[in-house]
Amino acid sequence: MSYAQQHIDEAIDILRGLDVDAIERVTDILAGVKEDGGRIFFLGVGGSAGNSSHAVNDFRKIAGIESYAPTDNVSELTARTNDEGWATVFVEWLKTSRLCARDAVFVLSVGGGSIEKGISPNLVTALQHAKAVGARITGVVGRDGGYTGQVADACVIVPTVNAEAVTPHAEAFQSVVCHLLVSHPKLKAHRTKWESAEEQ
Repeated sequence: MSYAQQHIDEAIDILRGLDVDAIERVTDILAGVKEDGGRIFFLGVGGSAGNSSHAVNDFRKIAGIESYAPTDNVSELTARTNDEGWATVFVEWLKTSRLCARDAVFVLSVGGGSIEKGISPNLVTALQHAKAVGARITGVVGRDGGYTGQVADACVIVPTVNAEAVTPHAEAFQSVVCHLLVSHPKLKAHRTKWESAEEQ
C-alpha cells in the first residue's frame, strides 16, 4: 500500500470515529456565546495557530461572531514572549482583552497542553484563567485531549489511528471541524461566495 493510500484510509477512519455529539455540544456553546454577544478567542500554536487565524476569519465572516486569535498579532506575541516568557503569552493577552463569562476560549491543539510534559504551557495557563472568570471552553484537539480535554465544557478529540501521524491528522481535522461549525445552521449567518454564485 502506498503512503498516500494509507494516509487517506486513516483520514476515513478518523471521520468515522469523530464524536458527533461532542461537535453538537460545541455548536450549542458557541451559539450561546453568539446569543450573549460574547467573543471567541482561538488559541493555537504552530500549525494550530494558522488554523486559529483561519477560524477567526470564518467565524467573523460566516457565523457573524466577534472572534480573535492572539497569534495574529505577532508584535504583541513576540514582545510578551521576550519580556514575560512563553508560558504567559496567551493568558496575559486574554486579561488585557477582559475575557469574561460571555466569551469562549476555543483551543486548537495537537495535544491540548500539559504542564507535566512541558508542552504548550501557554494553553494551560490561559485555560486556568478562563475557568476562573467563567468563560466557556471548547476545543478540537488530538491525542487524549490533554489539559483542554480535562477542563473543556465541550471538546472534540480527533481519534488517534496512527501514533506516527498524530500531528498532521489533528491539524487537518481542526480545519474540517471548524468548517463544519461555521456551516452549521445554528451558527451560519451569511452564505459563502461560491455557494451563492451558483444562483447567478
